Amino acid sequence: MKKIIYIFLFLLVMIPFQVKAEKKDNDIGLIKNAVSGVLMEASSGQIIYEKEKDKQVAVASMTKMVAQTIILEKIESGQIKWSDIVTVSENASGMGGSQIYLTTGEKMSVEDLFKGISMASANDAVVAMAEYISGSEKAFVKLMNKKVKELGLKNTVFKNSTGLDEEGHYSSAYDMAIIAKNLLSHQDILKFSSIYEDYLRQNTDNKFWLVNTNKLVRFYEGADGLKTGHTDAAKYCLAATAKKDNMRLIAIVLGEEESKVRNSETMQLLDYGFNTKKVSLLKKKDEVIEEIKFDKGNKEKIAIMPKEDVGVLEDKQDSGKSYKYDVKIDELELPIKKGDVVGTISVIHNNKKVTTVDLVTSTNVEKLNYLELYIQTIKNSILGIIN
Repeated sequence: MKKIIYIFLFLLVMIPFQVKAEKKDNDIGLIKNAVSGVLMEASSGQIIYEKEKDKQVAVASMTKMVAQTIILEKIESGQIKWSDIVTVSENASGMGGSQIYLTTGEKMSVEDLFKGISMASANDAVVAMAEYISGSEKAFVKLMNKKVKELGLKNTVFKNSTGLDEEGHYSSAYDMAIIAKNLLSHQDILKFSSIYEDYLRQNTDNKFWLVNTNKLVRFYEGADGLKTGHTDAAKYCLAATAKKDNMRLIAIVLGEEESKVRNSETMQLLDYGFNTKKVSLLKKKDEVIEEIKFDKGNKEKIAIMPKEDVGVLEDKQDSGKSYKYDVKIDELELPIKKGDVVGTISVIHNNKKVTTVDLVTSTNVEKLNYLELYIQTIKNSILGIIN
């Protein structure tokens, strides 16, 4: 009898631990063949699913997402233009792996080179752009690593701009997701990454057919990017993004043995996110959060708005949640340019910060010179007397 009681007590003690372990290690059957991966909601950066997200691994041509980010920043700042013509160096034309078969001395526009990077993952094109922007690929890689540090990433170091296998060149699934999120903040990327097929060198004898290496843009509903990768060390990798309704997801899958498995497991990952989650839109990016007044500016006030839509990730069955907002505005100094980040808006639920979005200015504000300030003072005095 005592033996039976002991067995009963043992089972009574152990069963809760077993149940807890099963719940903690809940395996929903996603990306089983991948070394690592992440599913992220793009606006909030919230992780929906993860597997070895911080594991340092080779990421092949997914490296080029940082190169693309820098190119787009240079375009947006006016330092280079889409119409600029780049002369291809011997070094760039000699790059192996994926390429658009540039020849030494060939001239091609920034737009077409970027198209080659985005669709064909062209090593020769990205090196040509690296040299055009920084003078050498080595100098450009310094910019890439600087960008990585700006994003606060801890598990990424780049040795080249292409992603070709090199000792000490690595990233992680989480870092790649953050890099993809940052790249998506530049709207022009989707104009290139969403195209399935196109041509380079139109109206020449050397017309080149481009087919997007990311097959999801053709075969998965809502997919419009982002970047594939494959080397011996990295195996098959993919950063994919898709949007349905008002929710955009980023899926990172690394270290797959076969491209077909990589694609299918990435689609399953996206399906899981779209089937179980939703985004509730709280503030639109053009919604005025606050208006700031200026005494010494050429505009009396300026609107402060979210840099992007403010949304929160919820389970599909959730309804009726209430949120509060924490708005913080920096001390502003003139001049101010349209789009300058001047603060943040955070969404609070149950005293916990759910998401934070940068606040930006709606227009330019210049500082008045002494004569303009004098005239404004006189004007205000007169208006004060009249009132």
